[in-house]
Amino acid sequence: MKEILYLKDNQLKDLIEKLFIVYRESFTDAKKTLNKYSIGIAHHKVILLLSMYKGVTISELLKKLKVTKQSLNRVLKDLIKLEIIFFKKNEKDTRLKHIFLNDKGEKLFEEIFVAQKKRIYNAFLQSSSEEVLSFNNVLRKIING
Repeated sequence: MKEILYLKDNQLKDLIEKLFIVYRESFTDAKKTLNKYSIGIAHHKVILLLSMYKGVTISELLKKLKVTKQSLNRVLKDLIKLEIIFFKKNEKDTRLKHIFLNDKGEKLFEEIFVAQKKRIYNAFLQSSSEEVLSFNNVLRKIING
């Protein structure tokens, strides 16, 4: 692993550019579906997390997204208008609200996911299992800083 230390700044800049392009392209794949519902990337991020963390609380969602309450509230209001989420109060602590995607929300997520999955799946098919595992490990280390 020490041999990676030889990377020069321009090589790291190139990696950062590639991360940006991966982000841009993978979200461009989902853009057609998002546009159909007149929602954007912020909505997509919330929908993705709600599909992964069923029943997440608002405070947990705020931590995962690292956004303000005001920003999250705006997105949640839009998702309520689209009738794709619902809230359920915690039985033990009624101050806590858990957020869920309803059936319509799950279908919307699946439509977005299918569009994004194609690009990622194809990249993985063209890679060895070692490359896939290494890539995942590197991504995890970048995320955890």
